[in-house]
Amino acid sequence: MKIFCIGRNYTEHAKELNNPLPSEPLVFMKPPTALVVNNKPFFYPDFSSDLHYEGEIVLRICKNGRSVQPEFAARYYDAVAFGIDFTARDVQDKLKQKGHPWEIAKAFDRSAPLSAFVPLDQLENPAAIRFQMKKNGQVVQDGNTRDLIFTFDTLIVHLSKYFTLQKGDYVFTGTPAGVGPVQVGDVLEGFIEDKHLITCAIK
Repeated sequence: MKIFCIGRNYTEHAKELNNPLPSEPLVFMKPPTALVVNNKPFFYPDFSSDLHYEGEIVLRICKNGRSVQPEFAARYYDAVAFGIDFTARDVQDKLKQKGHPWEIAKAFDRSAPLSAFVPLDQLENPAAIRFQMKKNGQVVQDGNTRDLIFTFDTLIVHLSKYFTLQKGDYVFTGTPAGVGPVQVGDVLEGFIEDKHLITCAIK
C-alpha cells in the first residue's frame, strides 16, 4: 500500500506559505507507518516545536493501473476520506533551505491521521466536495475540491506515469488555505459535506 501526497494544490495555500504555484503536481510519499486510524490520538513529536495541521481530501484507489489515460482516470478511485497531513514546519523549512527532501518533516510515524471512507456515489457532487477542519471547535480550514489546481483525474494520470497504482493505495490531494500550528491539548475535527468524520486529539 502506497500513500501519495500532493503539495501546493490550492492557490491560496501556496500563497500563504509564499511558495510558487507548481506547473505540474508536486508529489511526495508517506509510509504505511504514518497512518493513524479509528480516531486514535496523535502524539506531538519531540523533534519539532512547530507542528502544523493540513486537512485534505484523500482518494482511495480501487483498481490497478499504469499510464492511465485521462478519459479513464475516474474509474481508478471510488471513495474519499478526510486526512490530516501533519508537517513539522520548522524541520521542513530547514530542509527546503538546503534543497533536501521533505520526508523527515512529512512522513514520520503517525503523521497521517485518516477517517473512514465515504463512497463517491454518496456525495452530492463528487467534482465539488466541501470539507472543513475545526481546531478546538473553531473552523480553521474551509475548502472545496472545485478549487484544486490539479483535479483528481489529473492526479491519477500524473501519478500513473511514474508508479503503478494499486487497489488500496491512497492519494492525499492537497490542503486549502488556513494551515496552522497545533499544541498538546488541541483537538482537530474533520468534516466532509458537513459530516463529522474524524477527531484527532493532540497528546
